Amino acid sequence: MNILKSTVWLLRYIPQFCVTLAVFCGGQAFAQDPIRIAFIDPQSGTFAATGESGYLQLQFAADYFYNDKGGVLGGRKIEVIALDNKGSAADSQQQLRRAISEGIQYVVSGNGSAVASALSTAIERHNRRNPDQRVLFLNYAAVDPILTGADCSFWHFRFDAHSDMKMDVMTSHIASNPDIHKVYVIGQDYSFGKAVGDAAISMLAAKRPDIEIVGNELHPIGQVKDFTPYVTKIVSSGADAIITGNWGGDMVALGRSIIDAGLDVPIYTFYAAYDGITATLGEAGKNKIRLVHNDYANPVTNDVRRAYTEAFKAKFPHKDITQPRLATLLQMLTLAMEETGSTDPFAIATAMEDMRVTNITGEEVWMRGEDHQAFQPLYISVHTDENVVFDADNSGFGLVTEFSVPAADTISPSSCNMNRPQQ
Repeated sequence: MNILKSTVWLLRYIPQFCVTLAVFCGGQAFAQDPIRIAFIDPQSGTFAATGESGYLQLQFAADYFYNDKGGVLGGRKIEVIALDNKGSAADSQQQLRRAISEGIQYVVSGNGSAVASALSTAIERHNRRNPDQRVLFLNYAAVDPILTGADCSFWHFRFDAHSDMKMDVMTSHIASNPDIHKVYVIGQDYSFGKAVGDAAISMLAAKRPDIEIVGNELHPIGQVKDFTPYVTKIVSSGADAIITGNWGGDMVALGRSIIDAGLDVPIYTFYAAYDGITATLGEAGKNKIRLVHNDYANPVTNDVRRAYTEAFKAKFPHKDITQPRLATLLQMLTLAMEETGSTDPFAIATAMEDMRVTNITGEEVWMRGEDHQAFQPLYISVHTDENVVFDADNSGFGLVTEFSVPAADTISPSSCNMNRPQQ
């Protein structure tokens, strides 16, 4: 029995001993080998600013919390490799093949849901065919509900709330405003944009059946430079509120057109902040633009978040912390590594199921095991220059939280029927 226990113990911890003692294991020296993460997101094109920002934040979090403090698993550093998918599902699959050929075991991506779906499907297929070369997909921002619903995968983990969860919070806020009677929905013509429109219509009908949906329009993603014709229709509809899931360059362009039209109605968004959007909206967006998100904004009361943001701004004066959940992603990933003494994707995925951590804002995040969907508090914040500790785009304007929903109230039933692989 003692021999058996010792053998099991050695098999589990040999990889960590190899790192710590800097000896050769299986013909390879692991002491200085970094843990590499492929960041597959736009680095060029319409959405380049969003992808570049995410890459910088992920590598900064890796350095701030781990690399500058000795690394993980006895000294291994985390290296983030940016692979440009140009916002294309086809290019994403090409970059995935490149990552796999280079022996990378972890893929991080988030913009947008069509890309995430293509990656999840490709990784599921690859892992089934290559059990000795598995890859884990960590999704930080693609929010189509189907990714943790009907199309869920054991190899996919989502760290953002999906769009139905966010829309539930958004429509509750809208329903509480007695001055809103007509709502116009506009979004990008792909799976996420359609999911936003469908959820807005059904949820508002249930919560405020007196509210009229006066428009539900989709536009080509990344192709519209001037949204004036769309905004003209919004003005003509008599809408007294707008809902949009637009992000990146499409949100900037839509925001400009709304400002130029002088439209004075509340605008409920998923991504109308940072990366040039806040600076574009400026004074014209004050107290109009609202954002649903999973990070408490201003005023900043948590010392960990404050120090983290100050350090990031010191290194990147013209950038902002737009995706604090990237730090949560690394927190869960590295905790799973330390708990298992391994970097094996199957072991890491199993360890992350039902994991609970406290994020840099001081809130608990739970990764539900049955569908790999993260749950955390959700907030609605308003674009303003009052009580702002950390602004965005160095504009003097930022987000101030005005409405919050605890994590327990965001939990929805799972529709995932996960195919679980054998070890």
